Amino acid sequence: MAELDISTETCIVEQEGNVLLVTLNRPEAKNAFNSQMLLGLYRAWRLLDERDDLYCAILTANGDTFCAGMDLKAGADDKHDATEEFMALMAEVPNVHWQALLRDNRPNKPLILAVEGYALAGGTEILQGTDIRVAADNAVFGITEVARGLYPMSGSTIRLRRQIPYCLAAEMLLCGEHITAQQALDYGLVNKVVPAGTVLEAAREYATKICANGPLAVKAVVTSLRQHQECMAEDEAMLASDALAGPVFASSDAKEGMRAFKEKRPARFTGS
Repeated sequence: MAELDISTETCIVEQEGNVLLVTLNRPEAKNAFNSQMLLGLYRAWRLLDERDDLYCAILTANGDTFCAGMDLKAGADDKHDATEEFMALMAEVPNVHWQALLRDNRPNKPLILAVEGYALAGGTEILQGTDIRVAADNAVFGITEVARGLYPMSGSTIRLRRQIPYCLAAEMLLCGEHITAQQALDYGLVNKVVPAGTVLEAAREYATKICANGPLAVKAVVTSLRQHQECMAEDEAMLASDALAGPVFASSDAKEGMRAFKEKRPARFTGS
């Protein structure tokens, strides 16, 4: 495993084979988002998009809290140079913070979330930008902005009601209360609950399964999942899906997949 030079002090970015491992690293502040962390997250997601040898990413955190949301202390302990670099980037990319938090311009490859401990406010909001979610049995979720008189700006009023039943989404958003890992599983907000201390191992198992599949096919499926949602009419979504499918079926990977199936052996995909 190699740490990449796009890491910041509060966001470690590493490569494990074809997997990008992104770790929130501000445990002393409950991994609350600051400018350094947002900068590292933005760089990680754009790298995931750009590199053909990266097939998916895992987002996790160091410490006993996944993320407590935005730092309401306004980044008082941020390093000056990191803050300046982030502000300079924001001048060029005005929504860089929303891209970092997976509200805008999500990567076109799968994102796996591995949560231990509390994931509140922005911690639960960034969850909704991921595809497969593993929670430790000690995880706690909540969109708590209304309890502070705030609004969940990272997309929860839009996404949450599309990902879980409306009444449950309304309850979470309007009451601002915490829910347990088991409740999150019952709601359909996470895929799996595992014992504390094993969440990253479970996330890596999902990554291994994804990386064994055809990269072009996976990217096309993710693109459809991202773009063809309830707001698009079904016939329009079907046409858009067909447009994604064509290049996949014409690819070398598709031919290799069919040969491997007939020969009863693992497929050797090349991403072409």
